[in-house]
Order: sequence, then structure tokens, then C-alpha cells
Amino acid sequence: MSERKLSEQELVRREKAKNLRELGYDPFGQRYDRDAYAAQIKGKYKDTSHDELEAASYTVKIAGRIMFIRKMGKASFISIKDKTGPIQVYISINDVGEDMYNIFKTADIGDIVGIYGKVMKTKTGEITVKCLEYTPLVKALRPLPEKFHGLTDIEERYRRRYVDLIMNDESKRVAFLRPKIIRSIQSFLDNLGFVEVETPVLSTLLTGASAKPFITHHNSQDLDMYLRIALELPLKRLLVGGMEAVYEIGRVFRNEGMDPKHNPEFTLMELYQVYSDLEGMMDITEKLFLNIANNVIGKLDYHWYGYDINLAGPWKRISMVDAIKEVTGIDFKKEMTVEEALELAAEHKIEVAEHERTVGHIINLFFEKYVEETLIQPTFLYGHPVEISPLTKKNKDDPRFVDRFELFIGGREFANAYTELNDPDDQLERFEEQLKEKDLGNDEANDIDMDFIEALEYGMPPAGGVGYGIDRLVMLFTESESIRDVILFPTMKPLDK
Repeated sequence: MSERKLSEQELVRREKAKNLRELGYDPFGQRYDRDAYAAQIKGKYKDTSHDELEAASYTVKIAGRIMFIRKMGKASFISIKDKTGPIQVYISINDVGEDMYNIFKTADIGDIVGIYGKVMKTKTGEITVKCLEYTPLVKALRPLPEKFHGLTDIEERYRRRYVDLIMNDESKRVAFLRPKIIRSIQSFLDNLGFVEVETPVLSTLLTGASAKPFITHHNSQDLDMYLRIALELPLKRLLVGGMEAVYEIGRVFRNEGMDPKHNPEFTLMELYQVYSDLEGMMDITEKLFLNIANNVIGKLDYHWYGYDINLAGPWKRISMVDAIKEVTGIDFKKEMTVEEALELAAEHKIEVAEHERTVGHIINLFFEKYVEETLIQPTFLYGHPVEISPLTKKNKDDPRFVDRFELFIGGREFANAYTELNDPDDQLERFEEQLKEKDLGNDEANDIDMDFIEALEYGMPPAGGVGYGIDRLVMLFTESESIRDVILFPTMKPLDK
């Protein structure tokens, strides 16, 4: 064990652990067969009177961490906390005997204990377990943070999530709510006939999205590989194979900055359905969000980033060029040259990189600068320029744009959907355009995936597809304002950095 100066409290706790061992107790745990949880006991007996409880003699075995101790000579009150919350315990020398009471008196806040006892109510009406048998389970060698301050350093909350979960009920609420939200998504899609699948995390090609990858190396093959940045192309291969409606919830990795909205590894869900399109993906998306709101959270109104957001439909649907026109008065529906678009960009103080010198890229830059943050209530924004959508089918009425939407709530993107491109020749042409962008300095441009082109040549049915950032979705439904609040172990800089 590395050398570390122990505090006085830590030294005392280690001595107590040594004494427990000498008395025949393992200070680091043994099996304990509990039969009840704090919240269950409180819920079951909240309407039972003091006298009824005294007469009935209901007994329980509970276990948890000591969060409060009030010692009063030959009798004491403690509060222990399990995954469902806290419950009060009354322990008296008359009920457990002198030897066991003396062992209890060595307990510290943070210790984990087992209690067998009788359910009772105090004079103030608080459900309490009268201890009949006390079992020390684990001696905490470090003291918990002071109750009313907890982990005041936000970085420490994320770095030492285990302590944060002990001390912070809100963190625990979010931690348990996230899997419930994911289970409800899975149930919703399963009931629609979708199949959940798993696809590779490692790839030799950079495909599926525009993002900087993490690069790793396969030693035995002497081959550089990418950690996936998206789930898209393997899932669409499954449509070619006849699986028809598939989805995956999985980790993806993007070598980008960290801030309250972004973590280098995050959870993405993508789903694809044959014989559907953009409108079908809008319908599924709206119903999916409403299913979570109604069946998991139980409300339609949320306060997030200072905005009051209502999820009741129908949600607004507007094209990108119409949204830009609403805010700036510029009509990008009209045909224009690159020179005209560059002139408009200069007038509106928009910087255009070398690889962005197309009308489509400039339209997107206008949207990002002037419109994106104004989309507060749920809004489906569709009709993106073809230059920024290499995997999307062109709009049949105006091939400058594609059949794609992004869902915005609170000025932030929540979903990205396409009427999927299934023309192999068109797809190859888009990949080739991406390579040109890469040569011009766009290090987020896609590679050419010839195996995917071959798959399309076998025939992929017309289809709709959509991707969701699960972390951001959980942020909305838990009304959290940092992605680090909804990821149990967010990426953190090493302490020595």
C-alpha cells in the first residue's frame, strides 16, 4: 500500500476494525440475508398506528450505511440508508444485551450494518425499526464528508462518484432513473417490432458521422483502427439482410472537447425501419419522447437551462431555410452562386473555412449562428443542404437539399434523422465528395466504405433512420444541466494534470 498520512479519525477507525476482528467479526463483510428495504417498510406501515404495530410484532431484516447516530447512554437512534432511502433504527441495551450494545457503540457514520428488529412508531409518528439483533458488516475506514456540505467541489463529485451517490440524493435519483428511461425506450421499440442488435466498436474505416475519431492499434494485425463514432452503416447492412427494423443503444467515441454538453465517450441510439421515411421517423420520435414523459417521469412540463419546455404535441416542423428566413430575412430557397453566399456570410460576420466554401455549408453556418439557440420548444428542423448530409436521400423536389431532420429542444439537438440513401451510385459519389473535403483539411470527413457500397448494390429497401443522444435525452427528463450529471463516470483529467 502506498504511503499516505492518515488523519486522526482514520487511525481510530482502523483500530476499531482491528478490535472487531479480535472479537470474531470480519470488518469487511459477510453475507447478510435481508428481507426488506427502507422505502418498502415505510410504505407498508405508514398508515398503521403505534398500538397496532406494538400488538402485531412485525419483524424485518434490513441492511445499509449508517448516516446518523445519536447516542443516549443505554439507548440510541441511528439512521441507516439503503438504495431506497433512509430509515430510523432504535437500539437499546435492554433489547440487544450489553456485549452487542458495546460493539454498536464503536460504530461510526459510514459503517455498513445489518439490523434485525421489530417495526414500531415513535411518539412523533416516525416509522422505526427497534433493533433486536445488531450485525456489524463493513467498517468504513474513511469518514464521509460533513453532511450539510458534502462534496462541495463539483469536480470531486464527478471524480468520486461513489461518495457523491452516498451523500447526494439527487445524484442517486438520476442514477436510478437513467436505466428506467432506457428500459422504457427498449420496451417501446420492441412493441413496435424493432429488434435490438449489437455491432462492432472497432473499425478500420471512419464512417457514419462527421467527427474526429479515437485511433487505436491492433497489434497482431499491425493495423490502426478507429473506435466507432456512430452506429449507422452496420445497422443499414442489416436492413439489406432482411432484419427490417433494428436499433442499437451503444457507446460511441469522439475525440473532441469536454464541456457541460459533451463527453468524449457517450451513449447513442440509432434505429432504422424499412419502408419508412422522414415523416415516419418524426412520428416515432414524438411518440418515444411522450412515452417516457408519461410512463416514466409522469409529466409533460420540464424546466431546463432556464426554459419552460412543454412536450405535448404536435411538435413544430419547419425547414432549415424557412427557419433562417424567419430570423434573418435571407431566403436561401432561391438559387444562388457560391460567391453570392460568401458575400452574405461576410456581411453577417460568418467565417467560412476552405472546405466550407459551398452554398450548402454556408446555409448551415447561418443556421448554427442565428437560429439553433432560438428553437426552445420541440421542433423538427428538416431540409438540410446535401453537402452536409453524405448519407441522406436527396429531396425529389429540390436536390440541393436532403430528406433529413434534426430535433431541437431548449436550443439543443436531440435527434438526427434521414430518409436513408439507398442508391449505391449516389452514395459512392457522396463518399468521393467527402474525400475531397478531407484533402481540403476537413479531418471529420468520412472514408469510402466499399463494402457498404456493395451491400447497397444487393438492394436496401426504402427506409427511415434516426439517431438519439441518450445522455442528452436523460438530461432533459431529469432536468440536469451537465452531461456529467447523467453519466456515472464521466471522463476526467488526471489529477496530476
